[in-house]
Amino acid sequence: MKLEVVVLPVSDVDRAKDFYTRQLGFRLDADFPINDGYRIVQVTPPGSACSIIFGDGVSEAEPGTTRGLHLIVSDLEQALKELTGQGVAVSGPFHDATGAFHHAGERGRIPGLHPERASYGSFAAFSDPDGNGWLLQEITQRLPGR
Repeated sequence: MKLEVVVLPVSDVDRAKDFYTRQLGFRLDADFPINDGYRIVQVTPPGSACSIIFGDGVSEAEPGTTRGLHLIVSDLEQALKELTGQGVAVSGPFHDATGAFHHAGERGRIPGLHPERASYGSFAAFSDPDGNGWLLQEITQRLPGR
């Protein structure tokens, strides 16, 4: 099995499309206006095998309620520069008080990169225009089996 698509609830499809393609640099795979009230937009992060779908009539969830989506980067500082250069408001970098992964929400966040710059240990956060929450996670060396 492979995770191929994540559906995001958004309130304004064109605004979301602009954010994901122009500000984040995701590839636009499809924009299908099927009929009134049903439109499918699919975008894919650079280098990812998993795409994001949003649109009209594709999710019953409230816009902005998705949290904890991770985008993996090899250099968090460089990713922060690129995103802020594109006008994306990014918080971070931060690491978790436990030194592993991160708590839900903002609990346990310590400002700054992981002290040893351990792979999997440094994060930054941002939201799309609806409030769907994303995390950047720096991974420089994968754990065995990954």
